[in-house]
Amino acid sequence: MSEGDAIMPDLEQPRARYKQVAELLRDAIKRGDYPAGTTLPSQPELAREYGLNQSSISRAMAMLQAEGWIRTEHGRGSVVLEVPTVKRVRRIDRDYRSQPSGSAYADEMEKSGLKPKTELVQCEAMVPPPDIAEVLHLDEADETLVRKRHMFAGNRPIQIATSYIPMDVAGSVDIAVPDTGPSGMYARIAERGFGPVRFTEDIEVRGASELEADFLNIAIAQPVFTVLRTAFDAADRPVETCLNVLAALQWKLSYAWAQESEE
Repeated sequence: MSEGDAIMPDLEQPRARYKQVAELLRDAIKRGDYPAGTTLPSQPELAREYGLNQSSISRAMAMLQAEGWIRTEHGRGSVVLEVPTVKRVRRIDRDYRSQPSGSAYADEMEKSGLKPKTELVQCEAMVPPPDIAEVLHLDEADETLVRKRHMFAGNRPIQIATSYIPMDVAGSVDIAVPDTGPSGMYARIAERGFGPVRFTEDIEVRGASELEADFLNIAIAQPVFTVLRTAFDAADRPVETCLNVLAALQWKLSYAWAQESEE
């Protein structure tokens, strides 16, 4: 039976039928018919079920993968991904200096009923990427202390955080030993006279790189948030910047601030 003359009960015209298949499978995943970690029926099976050709089914699979519902794995097929939603809250009026060693990440996880875990996977002095050097007002050959973390909710990979501190602010790599955790470095650079007093965050959405997708267990090019948080000292010098990469479907970004009172 060809796609042109097949009209299945579950599909309606004139809507593109591959979009209808994607919608039906998406709803089935949401209902739990296909739990996380299980595989969807093969494309030939879906083609027979819906009376479509495999080209249309491939387009439906591509749509679900781009949205982050599935990931295609060699030898397994289309695997359903787990999509926990975590709320990332930032209060603009919060005094960061009052809790220099606290971890907003841990707070966010615990409020979501998840157990936070971080792994330090890189800690060394190196020349940062050009865009990071520009943010930190560094020359081309200036080095930074780079600390890269993989972050988990329970055992689920959920965030990549890479922090860059100019070496004249850090002093040496030894400032990172013993490990301070995600946020404790602010207290240590404050002891060296570079305590942060102001923060900015720049947020963009782009496709995940291959390495990011591999760690976050998402499809390559699936949308991710990149949140670049930069800390400034009292002289308004950028003393640290941290690039956070988060799977867009897993996070809700929430910002709140108090209106300044009029004099």
